[in-house]
Amino acid sequence: MSAAVAEEERRSFSQVSALIPVDTDRFEGEIDAEWTIGGKPNGGYLLSMLGGAATWAGDHRHVLAASAHYLRSPDPGPVTIEVETLRSGRTASQVRGRMDQGGRTCVEALITTSRHEPGTKPYWQDGLPHTEPVPLEQCLPLKPALPDDVRVAIMDQVEVRLEPESAGFTTGRPSGRGELRGWLTLPFGEAFDTTALLFAVDAFPPASFDIEYSGWVPTLELTVYVRAIPASGPVRVVQRAQMIAGGRLDEICYVWDSAGQLVAHGTQLAGIRLF
Repeated sequence: MSAAVAEEERRSFSQVSALIPVDTDRFEGEIDAEWTIGGKPNGGYLLSMLGGAATWAGDHRHVLAASAHYLRSPDPGPVTIEVETLRSGRTASQVRGRMDQGGRTCVEALITTSRHEPGTKPYWQDGLPHTEPVPLEQCLPLKPALPDDVRVAIMDQVEVRLEPESAGFTTGRPSGRGELRGWLTLPFGEAFDTTALLFAVDAFPPASFDIEYSGWVPTLELTVYVRAIPASGPVRVVQRAQMIAGGRLDEICYVWDSAGQLVAHGTQLAGIRLF
């Protein structure tokens, strides 16, 4: 945490993503100015608010999958979220969500909600990447600023720690692998739930920073699968760039809980402008 931000100025994830129901299908929320990058709110944070509305409005209380398209970036401040239940089934429901600000739609999402049974173990998972984690205490805390000194306010709220081999871009020496590995902790050590995992898959810097530093990398589309309810504690993240072409970046992110179980993974398409 930056010395410029006192502990009492931090807010929990549940506080900054809280919603007030106005009707059965309409909610009001407040985008926190400190959960931004260069003044723009984090895309996973916005999707988590939409996911929260979907779990409130539907018959199921856990997010199973979510896919969002970002039409424009809202400003910090009040937003309205409207949801429509497209189908309510026995084991899953599909909900459409829309985030508006000032009469303009900012984010559209389709969200599937369900119930994750505690303690469920994967039947098969050999298709997952195999990486040997570096313990959290051996990882390097990310400073709340980009290499060009643009403030990353959200890094004064959450804690991102990068494995030393992934932190080269912070000193102008990216590895060229296009991969960032490390740990993510919510403010005050708050436990991750299924909506917070929608944020977790977008919490790290772009993996393209490990190839070549660029300016803002705005998310155009983000898809997340939530696979399990996390154990308490920080989550381990591996984020990989897959291709940069035509001013677009696509990357994939995997999230494991403190017990070593994969709890979420996602893909996103983002804009990128290389210097």
